[in-house]
Amino acid sequence: MSVLDPERLLAAAQLGLAMFGMGAVLTLREFVVVFRAPRALAIGLAIQLALIPCLAWGLGRALAIPAGVAAGLVLLAAVPGGTLSNVFTYLLGGNVALSISLTGVTTVGALVTTPAVLDLLLEPGIGDGASVAVGHVTRDIVYALLLPLAAGMVTGARFEAYRETIARWAVRGSLVCILGLAVLGGSEGKLDPRAYGVWGIGAVALFAVAAQGAAALTTRAGGLPRGDVLAIATEATIRNSNLALLVQTSVFPAGAGGAIADGMFFVALLYGGVALPVACLPLAWDRLSVRTRR
Repeated sequence: MSVLDPERLLAAAQLGLAMFGMGAVLTLREFVVVFRAPRALAIGLAIQLALIPCLAWGLGRALAIPAGVAAGLVLLAAVPGGTLSNVFTYLLGGNVALSISLTGVTTVGALVTTPAVLDLLLEPGIGDGASVAVGHVTRDIVYALLLPLAAGMVTGARFEAYRETIARWAVRGSLVCILGLAVLGGSEGKLDPRAYGVWGIGAVALFAVAAQGAAALTTRAGGLPRGDVLAIATEATIRNSNLALLVQTSVFPAGAGGAIADGMFFVALLYGGVALPVACLPLAWDRLSVRTRR
């Protein structure tokens, strides 16, 4: 795999900038909640590490979708929740401290869990000539995810008055990289919706809805309060698509994988746009309920 592969460079830069920006506004105090609310955290971790991967694998088996799309769903389930889940949890009135803790713990744990889930669920179905490069995936998580997060936290602590400004510019830089990935993928024909059919695209949206619904039902059955339910369901819905794009280039070296690799790239890039409106569904439901009661 060439380190000069433009897709790989853009994905690494995008993820690194996003994690640096998140780190700039985080402090160690945010993670104290891990020990203060172990029950909600444990349920959230079980959903992230077991329920969501099983759901992705099941949808890939049950639906008549291209193999690359099915592999892409497993890839999304293998990565941790995305950093935007914290913002959406705040907007929805959920438990922000729990959301941040889930993001932090699953992000650090991705060093082990992402390669493990991929090795367990993805490798048997991705076709000949491809395998999960556990060492490469682990290296990507360390260099493009954990180190930028730690660097952002150190920078935010050093320049406390500029935390928000640092985070804002880092996020803007990451958005530029996403645009670059979309342009590059479109120019190479990897983002052609016609290649995957209605079911292929619908499966991505269905996974987002199913992830949110399954997490909400599980947490409600566990007796968690509304704020915790919203935090965990949002975390399950918004995946770290940035990391998924980077990992995809580790699973398949540049030019390898053919339709499978292209399908995984398509799903990882499309999901970011699909998950955000799905994450807003609880807010829309709350407003509709208020109007109905009136």
